[in-house]
Amino acid sequence: MPGEKKKRIAQTPVVPMAEPPRNFSPRGIAALVAPITRPIFRRRAPAAAQLLADWPQLAGPELAGRALPVKFAGGTLTLGCTGPTAMELQMLESQIIARLNLALGHATVERLRFVQQSPRLPTPPPPPRQPPRNLPLPPDLPDGPLGEALARLYRGLKSRG
Repeated sequence: MPGEKKKRIAQTPVVPMAEPPRNFSPRGIAALVAPITRPIFRRRAPAAAQLLADWPQLAGPELAGRALPVKFAGGTLTLGCTGPTAMELQMLESQIIARLNLALGHATVERLRFVQQSPRLPTPPPPPRQPPRNLPLPPDLPDGPLGEALARLYRGLKSRG
């Protein structure tokens, strides 16, 4: 056997695959983060992600305005609310759990836990300002649609200042 020659096996050369062209245009952060986080949330805590993301729709406007979900772990949903609201919601605990489980489609929430934390309520947007109607216009505005557009622009600028 020492005198035998080893047979050479013909190997085909490995050709590297061509890389797809890269796109260097700016993209939103959501486009980059969502493909990474979506599979993780599906495996680890799909109910928690849905509870936190869709809270106003799942809880209803009255409950969503008074309490916010802080954490969901082990079947316990932690809600942040004020002290008096926590006492009231504690009396309604079984109804709230039933409502959330019905909205989620399965018995996910088993217990509620309350922490004293003032919920961050969305502030209503300020009412749009109306430009003054009786503002004197400059006399040298042209007639027609251009003059009307310039008059609106002039009123808008004067109402801000």
